[in-house]
Amino acid sequence: MSLRIFGGPHRYLQGPGALDELGRLARPFGTNPAIIADAFVLDLLKDRLETLLAAEGLTPIILPFSGEITYPAIDALEAALSGQRPSLAIGIGGGKSLDAAKGLARKLGLDVITVPTIASNDSPTSSAIAMYDDHHVMISVDRLARSPEAVIVDTTLIARAPRHFLLAGIGDAVAKKFEAEGCLNGSGVTPFGTRPLVSAAVIADACYQTLRRSAQTAMMDLDAGRVTQALEDTIEATILMSGLGFENGGLSLAHSLTRGLVKARGAKDAIHGQHVAWGALVQLAAEGRRGELQSLVAFNGSIGLATSLGDLGMSDPTKAEIEDLARWTLTAPHLGNMPNPVNVETIMLAIEHVEELAHHMDRRGPSRDRAVAR
Repeated sequence: MSLRIFGGPHRYLQGPGALDELGRLARPFGTNPAIIADAFVLDLLKDRLETLLAAEGLTPIILPFSGEITYPAIDALEAALSGQRPSLAIGIGGGKSLDAAKGLARKLGLDVITVPTIASNDSPTSSAIAMYDDHHVMISVDRLARSPEAVIVDTTLIARAPRHFLLAGIGDAVAKKFEAEGCLNGSGVTPFGTRPLVSAAVIADACYQTLRRSAQTAMMDLDAGRVTQALEDTIEATILMSGLGFENGGLSLAHSLTRGLVKARGAKDAIHGQHVAWGALVQLAAEGRRGELQSLVAFNGSIGLATSLGDLGMSDPTKAEIEDLARWTLTAPHLGNMPNPVNVETIMLAIEHVEELAHHMDRRGPSRDRAVAR
């Protein structure tokens, strides 16, 4: 039997006011942590952060970050330190700020604490760093030597963020069950380069079941400004369970389709989680899981996740455009994580089936808000 690996953050804290624990968690690493955050987050939280850290005898080095996660951008963060050696990297904000902190930590050999202020994806728990060029084309996925030391999820902050971020997080997370199952049932490997453990598929399934049970209520609670159990459960699923599920269970066709969607007419402007929500439907179609596909189309439609290319901004896709999507998808490394091999033709047939099913169900069902956040 081959070696199998399970990885995850050393500590995960979630709840209203969880940010107040940052100083206590950062203190064991030294007195001068580097905080990497975008300008909006610093405007909102800088005074609070400095007070929290000062109470523990810490003097943070504040590094504002904006733009794309590129190697020159990480070099610029290092240069902004002016020769100082931080004791820790703390990323605060959305995925770009967290990845910037991870990138700096990897370059300098530091430990990392992540503090997401939105729940648009599961990157806070992961050791992965998505690296891009200046044209937002992914060029590599680098990895930290170890997972984040702590993930601090203050649900009061998450609840204040625009709703399309949490919706995207739900879309990114619902796919993890099917991707982990595809990897486990096939011959795929996880981001650690090893075969998945059964426990990862169990977590990914729990993520899916939690979202099916709680996400619709959570979105209504979010709109009403309430931090409820349904919202807490949904945030836990989108950040923790989804992250553990993908990193230890593997990705598959749902994420592979983003290789084409980021280049496709109209769809390239949709947020990642909406791409993946639609990609999960295509994966189910490709695997012939028709009952689950119909159920997930209905779920996506009920909360405002994409069920068609039109929902992503690609109205009336042509046969040639669908073929291009399929060909770009084949460049992704995750396609080996399918129980059965796929090719351009099978991907095209799956996309066309989803488009037909979404159109049919939309005509039968009640009207809904089809706007997809970009």
